Amino acid sequence: MDPGRREMMAKPRPPRNRNATGPRADPKTRVAKSTRGEASAKSAHKAVRYLTQDEQSLQFVTDEDRFVLKQSKKKADIRVREGRAKPIDRLAFNLRYIDPERDVFDDDDDDVEIELQTPEFIVENLNIDQLDELQSDMESLLVLERDPTNVQYWEALQALCKDYRSKLGPRGREDRVLSSVAEDIDKILKPKTHDQLEALETQIQAKLRSNDDIDTDYWEQLLRNLLVWKSKATLTRIFQTAAGARERLLKEKRGTGEQSQPQQQSSAAVASAHSTEKMTSLQPGGAQPSGNEDASQATKALYDREAARGMTENEEIFTAEEAVPAQVKPRRTDRRGARKPRYFNRVQMGYEWNKYNQTHYDHDNPPPKVVQGYKFNIFYPELQDKTKAPTFKIIREHGRRRGQSHAAAGEADTCLIHFIAGPPYEDIAFRIVDREWDFSAKRERGFRSTFDRGILQLHFQFKKIFYRK
Repeated sequence: MDPGRREMMAKPRPPRNRNATGPRADPKTRVAKSTRGEASAKSAHKAVRYLTQDEQSLQFVTDEDRFVLKQSKKKADIRVREGRAKPIDRLAFNLRYIDPERDVFDDDDDDVEIELQTPEFIVENLNIDQLDELQSDMESLLVLERDPTNVQYWEALQALCKDYRSKLGPRGREDRVLSSVAEDIDKILKPKTHDQLEALETQIQAKLRSNDDIDTDYWEQLLRNLLVWKSKATLTRIFQTAAGARERLLKEKRGTGEQSQPQQQSSAAVASAHSTEKMTSLQPGGAQPSGNEDASQATKALYDREAARGMTENEEIFTAEEAVPAQVKPRRTDRRGARKPRYFNRVQMGYEWNKYNQTHYDHDNPPPKVVQGYKFNIFYPELQDKTKAPTFKIIREHGRRRGQSHAAAGEADTCLIHFIAGPPYEDIAFRIVDREWDFSAKRERGFRSTFDRGILQLHFQFKKIFYRK
């Protein structure tokens, strides 16, 4: 027998249960892990990522909705920054500090300086038409919104708007409850927290479902009022969270600015005040506000109500205030306590499709916007002689008369509009484009010249020039 074979047969045999293809117990041999499991895991992962056609369509619609919602919020932010925000823009702006899907790269450095307005303050100053428009805008956002907190915010706002809308509309069956009883209901509900209101809601619903002999009108009215106060509690909680987040960012910004540029503190304060005046609080007190500006509570209430109306897409804040010419300034013997009236003015901008613009521009590439009208709202709540309404007159400089033009080609003539009121208010003037006014009473032209409840309103548009072929 071969000596090598004899030596192999003399060695002990391995156990029968050993896998023939398994690794041998050799310390010099390195055994690697099998990659079959890893390969199968990758294949399974690829199989999971594969989407059916229906799933791909659903994913596409979801991404498109997210994009549309993001663009809507961007547009709202821009309108708030530029001082031409509508109520829906101010309400959407409140969520920017708690929105998880907001991209911080879309924010401006001065956004944190813009004051937030409470939802209830914004809604309570709207008329029926504005409430209807706001309801429509909120429904459009609510369809796209996916964040639970944001959905709660908009649903609570819808309930609040519905309540204010019912109060402004004609009295219906639900208003049979006496006003004294309604006041008692509000006294019961006002101090309660959101959790307490939910518990009370469950009790009222159980009582209405029962067969007990109860005053159904009272309990139904109580339930309706409870849902409104529950919505207010939700809005208050969300708004306080957003306001707290804004305050933290504001402190961080101001703290960083003080440490890095202490020598520019005064100029930064001036810039912040100007930004707040122009964009945030929408407080056009004039390009150069004076220390004698009217700061009474009555004026502030009128101003806040007008500011809450917001702006349309073709409107901007107008603050082109100028000094009243010395030759027309009234001579008053007693100037103690004289104050400059506050105002909230708007300028209407739009495109003028004359023959030149029709030739050189189109709707995709429109011409520059031009002034098409003004809306002056000047507040005189504390006139000493309320029988004499404030007036205005037009002042044209350099001997120019109405209809004459001294402006260079491509430019527009301007003039001063001078508002005159009695004590304790000073006169005030603004520079406007000098064109012929349209005094039409048609709603779309919107001419108004009234003085009511302490507000002088002068709204007008310029006459349109039609070019015949």
